[in-house]
Amino acid sequence: MGADPDLQLNSLRVISLIEIIFASLLLGMFSGLLAGLFGIGGGMVIVPVLVFLFKAQGIPTDLVMIMAIATSLAAIILTASSSVFAHHRLGSVLWSKVVALTPGIILGATAGAAVADTIHTELLRQIFVVFLLYVGIQMALDIKPKAGAANYSKLTDFWVAGAIGLLSSLVGIGGGTLTVPYLVHCRYPMRNAVAIASACGLPIAVASTLSYMVLGLGVSNLPAWSFGYVYLPAFIGVGLGSIFTAPIGAKLAHKLPAQQLKRYFSILIFFLAIKLVWY
Repeated sequence: MGADPDLQLNSLRVISLIEIIFASLLLGMFSGLLAGLFGIGGGMVIVPVLVFLFKAQGIPTDLVMIMAIATSLAAIILTASSSVFAHHRLGSVLWSKVVALTPGIILGATAGAAVADTIHTELLRQIFVVFLLYVGIQMALDIKPKAGAANYSKLTDFWVAGAIGLLSSLVGIGGGTLTVPYLVHCRYPMRNAVAIASACGLPIAVASTLSYMVLGLGVSNLPAWSFGYVYLPAFIGVGLGSIFTAPIGAKLAHKLPAQQLKRYFSILIFFLAIKLVWY
C-alpha cells in the first residue's frame, strides 16, 4: 500500500517546523553574541535572515517582510528584558528619562506597525535596506555620536521618541542605534545612554509586537503557528538563543578588539543589504 498523502504532508510540516526552530535558535545565539559584543540590537541581522528562512519555508512573498519584522520585535522583548535587568543592577538606567521618552515611543511604535501594514512590501523592504546601509556605514567608519549643548525639552523628547519608535517598529529593531546618539547629544554619558536606550527598547518591542499581532489577526494565508504577523516558532528560537549568548558577547567585548570587529561586522551588514535587494 502507498503512504497516506495526508500523513506525508503532515510529516513535511513537522520537519519544516523543526528546521525553522533550530535555524531560529542558531540565529538568536548569533544575534545575542553581536548584541553583547557591540552593544547593538540584533534586529538588523534577525530580520534579513528571517526573510530568507520564511521565503524558503514557502510563506507568501507579500507576508515575508512584515512577518520577519514583527517576529524580530517579539524576540527583542526577551532580550531587552534581560538587558534592562543587567543595566538596572549596575545602576546605569536613569528611569526618569525612560519615563519621559516612553509615551512618544509607544505612540511612534504603534504608528510604525500601522504604516508597515499599509505600505507595499517592496517599499518596506527598501526602507529596511536603506537602514542597513546607514548602520553599515556608521560601523565601517566608526562614526560616534557627539555631545550637544544641553538637555532637550520634554516636548522635544516626545517627538524624537515618537520618531525613534516609528522607525524602530518599521524595521524591527530595539532602537538603540537611534536612541543612543540622541541621548549622547543631550549630554548623557555613554554608559547611561546605552542603559537608557536598552530600557527604551522594551516599550518599543512590546508596543510594536502587540500592534503587529492585532493588525495581522484578520489576514489570510498566514502560516500555522502565527499570532497575527508574529511567527511563534521563530520567536521562541530567536528569543531563547539570544538570551543565553548576550552575556557571553558582553564578556568577549572586554577581551576582543570590538572596534576592529565592528568594521568586519559592517561587511556582513552590507552583504545582507545586497542580498535583500534581490531576495
